[in-house]
Amino acid sequence: MNDIYNRLSKSIKIAQQRAEFANIEMFNRIEELGVVGAGGAGFPTAVKFRAQVPVVLINGAECEPLLHKDKELLQHHAEAMFRGLRVAMDCTGAKEAVVGIKEKYHDVIDALQSKLPAGVRTFPLNDSYPAGDEFILVHDITNRVIPPGGLPKDVGCVVVNVETLINIGYDKPVTHKYLTIAGAVKNPVTLRLPVGITIRESIELAGGATVPEFGVLLGGVMMGKLCENLDEPVTKTLGGIIVLPAGHPTLGRYQKTWKEIHYIGKSACDQCRFCTDMCPRYLLGHPIEPHAAMRSLLFGNSQDKLVAATLYCCECNLCTMFACPEDLDPKNVCVAGKPAARELGLTFKGRPEEVQPHPMGEYRRIPTKRLMTKLGLMDFKNEGPLLDLPIHPKRVTIPLKQHAGAPAVATVKPGDRVKEGDLLAKPAEGALGARIHSSIGGVVKSVNGSVIIEA
Repeated sequence: MNDIYNRLSKSIKIAQQRAEFANIEMFNRIEELGVVGAGGAGFPTAVKFRAQVPVVLINGAECEPLLHKDKELLQHHAEAMFRGLRVAMDCTGAKEAVVGIKEKYHDVIDALQSKLPAGVRTFPLNDSYPAGDEFILVHDITNRVIPPGGLPKDVGCVVVNVETLINIGYDKPVTHKYLTIAGAVKNPVTLRLPVGITIRESIELAGGATVPEFGVLLGGVMMGKLCENLDEPVTKTLGGIIVLPAGHPTLGRYQKTWKEIHYIGKSACDQCRFCTDMCPRYLLGHPIEPHAAMRSLLFGNSQDKLVAATLYCCECNLCTMFACPEDLDPKNVCVAGKPAARELGLTFKGRPEEVQPHPMGEYRRIPTKRLMTKLGLMDFKNEGPLLDLPIHPKRVTIPLKQHAGAPAVATVKPGDRVKEGDLLAKPAEGALGARIHSSIGGVVKSVNGSVIIEA
């Protein structure tokens, strides 16, 4: 009997060692490919997948207005996504996976049903903003609340973007980026662009702007940033390029200086609380109150309670772009208060079980159509079909910092000849970061914060 027990124990141990070795191989491969979160954060995926959880959630919500990248990828590249998902589940030990996608995309959901592997299901999401916020996504699908300052793994989940899984499924170095080009362009479209191509060239691939004078938001109208230079490069984390006519009120929100935001905010805010009452994280039960952050403009950062109200802002911008009836900027006030809150140690001190969603949360969701109406976006085509175009730029500028963590360290020098997929840079020893690869074949012209390559 002891012999049987010993042989069984030995077999189990060998199986565990093999599984552990296989996981190490997968982690190493994901690192080699340079895979980072393609949804915008850019966190190194191999690090995220070291969490052991029962469930993987696939974020296909893409709730930013006018963007269609994730929906298009689910429709046209589901097989690669499921290959990547298998790796994600093996790495994390998850036995279940859920694809979150907006319920209005009936055709995509129907097409996925016949392809779903065992243990994988779809979940129809409300067409509201910000359905793609991972805290909201986790609560919608699992009914669990991630604690303030926590991560999805704290409630047994890992959340991963559709494109991130596709990059793993391709099993090739990440050299290109899928993104939607929309707004005031002739042909709104979703394309696979070489990393390092310019914003200017990307807009031309969508037929060019429909107006002579325009501004550009990178990432989205809600959580994007103002493009300061059309020769900026496309990076691994860019999800959208939104072209808007010069003078469009949404552009004006991004053009305000902190001096203007501070001065107008402290004199005009009447403490109506709309910003707080519609705040998605407040409605989850988190200690975030944008109206109190606005009050801090009058009293300064010495008011601990007011500063504490800023720390758990997720920067979704709903308070500024939709909720405030006076066009003030609670989001940027919250962002400005975060460093002081951290310095004062004003973190959440309660127990996770104390965090309870607001009873009216379900009824305060902001429909995407209503948001687009408020932002003045209803005149633009709300579409972005995925097209397979031959795109061969003559020059790319590939930043060494396009991920969470430290900039990668270049492994090439001027004059080196590289092929598409060749390694250009890798993280310093022990540093959080990601590998960078060439998106075209050519000659390295310079290395200084970015690697410039000419075909």
